[in-house]
Order: sequence, then C-alpha cells, then structure tokens
Amino acid sequence: MRTLIARLDSDGDVLLSGPAVRAAATAGEVVFLCGPGGVQAAEMLPGVTRIIEWECPWIANPAPDVRPFDIEAMTALLHGVRADVALILTSFHQSPLPLALVLRLAGVPKIVARSVDYPGSLLDVRLRDDPDIPEAERALEVARAAGFPASDSSLAVVEPPKTPLSRPYVVVHPGATAPARTWSPDRWAKAVVALTAAGYRVVVTGGPAEAGLTEHVAGACGHDLGGRTSFRELAGVLAGADAVVVGNTGPAHLAAAVGTPVVSLFAPVVPASRWAPHGKHVLLGDLNAPCAGTRARECPVPGHPCLDLIDPADVVAAVAEVTA
Repeated sequence: MRTLIARLDSDGDVLLSGPAVRAAATAGEVVFLCGPGGVQAAEMLPGVTRIIEWECPWIANPAPDVRPFDIEAMTALLHGVRADVALILTSFHQSPLPLALVLRLAGVPKIVARSVDYPGSLLDVRLRDDPDIPEAERALEVARAAGFPASDSSLAVVEPPKTPLSRPYVVVHPGATAPARTWSPDRWAKAVVALTAAGYRVVVTGGPAEAGLTEHVAGACGHDLGGRTSFRELAGVLAGADAVVVGNTGPAHLAAAVGTPVVSLFAPVVPASRWAPHGKHVLLGDLNAPCAGTRARECPVPGHPCLDLIDPADVVAAVAEVTA
C-alpha cells in the first residue's frame, strides 16, 4: 500500500505530522508532500520513503502566483505516485479542498482530511470537527479515520548525529520565522547572561540567516553555533542538551522529538492548547494577552508585552524546573 501524506507548511508543522506518518507506515510506503520549508524535517521522519517538494500557492507565505503550468505539472507528478490513499494534514485555519481537487484530478482513489467546509466529492472521508487538541493529535486522527491502526502521538525523528559538544549545556534558540513568536534580541542576550551567572553553560543556535542574531545573543558568555549546523546536526545538539529555551518555532518541536525538556517563550498568537511543545516543558508568557488568537506574524501590540515582560530570572527558574 502506498500512502501520500501532505503537510505543506514549515519544519515544525512537518514534525507534528510524524505520528500520522508512523501510523500510515505500518501499512506500507509513505510519500510525503511538503513545502520548501519542511523538507529538512520530512527527511528526519521515521517511515517516510520519498519526499515531494512543492511551494503551494494557497499555503506558502508569501504566496507565489497560481500558474496553470505549475498546477498541471504537480497533478501529473502526483498521478505518477500511484497512491492508494492520501491524507491531507492542515492547521485549523487552512482548507484541504484545493489540494483535494488536485489529488482527485491526479486519480487518487481515497482522500481523507479534516474540513469544516462542505467537500462534495473531493473527500472520501471527512472529519467535520475541529477539536482544540494538540496539533499532532489532530493529524493522527486523520490517519485513524483513514483506517490506519492506533498509534501514540509522541514526536520522533531518526537518530541524529552525536554532537561534539561536551556536556552539560543548555541551548538557547532565539530565532523564529514569525517575529511575534519569540523574544526581542536584547532580552535573549540578558537571559544568556543570567543563565551563565546561575552556573549553566549556554550554547546559542540558529540558522544561516540568523548568524548576526546569535552572535549578539551569545555575547561574551554563550557559545555561538548560529549558522554552523544543518537541521540534522541541530537535532544532535538539542539531543545532547539538558534543556532548550526557545520561542514558539520549529526547534521547540525538534527538541521535543529528541526528548529534551523545553522552556518555551510562548506568544499566544496561536493557541497553546494546539501548539505547545510535546513532552516535558514549561510555558512562559501571558497566554491571555491582547494578541491571543490573531495568528499575527509581527506583534500587533506595542512593546511585545506578552513576552518582553518576562524576566530573565524567570527563564533561569524554568530551566531549573525542567532539569530537576
């Protein structure tokens, strides 16, 4: 049996689809359809046998133009997959129906998704409800509705490479694709100083585009790894850490997938009930702030109060709590 699973968002979203992938993989091959920002996470999901990358114009942000040639080419490519069933995994604010139409035109015989909109003949199995539960559970329910066996909702990745860093250490990951979902750089820098003063060795991580940020945050106290690790190597660094301090962004879920406790500076622009890290974690921030539920990428409230009112001492206390 060949299952096509689509999650067209970024790394964190793809990691949260892992339990659904594992459930489908018990029945055969899993082809994973994802956006450019999710490929490196998809490569680490146990059970994925092939990855198809697509910058989908109704999911990507900023969105590319809808071009007939691109849609026709993707339809032909998906037709060649010869999938027996397709699972479309979406967040609560996304519709699965445009992709369901493409998959139907590609000849997929069974399509399963959660949709609050009437799907007509686009879906064979439709989950109508939208429960306020963790995102990984929502995805796993789609796999169960397709007939795959029950599976646990824990996150997992293939074993990452061992980090050459000597232990113990705490990771601070200050970056995020949406600035509203993380602390301001100066607050991160003060937290590194506070953690160091409390006796922790601090490693600061980030992607290639975040090298300036991580250098500022690491300062004279932290060990700066910004732009120096691949996603797989980052997983190894997180796996070796005693704790990870991070905003609401993909590495929070990567840390959970490798079993490392997370201190999450969580802006409530998306619900914590759905997006909080799996596993052992502490949430810091005002979950009832005026920005709650706005899905804002840039903070809509002057001063970013939901996070910037957090004191670095609160971070130190939270790290002590999750590492106790």
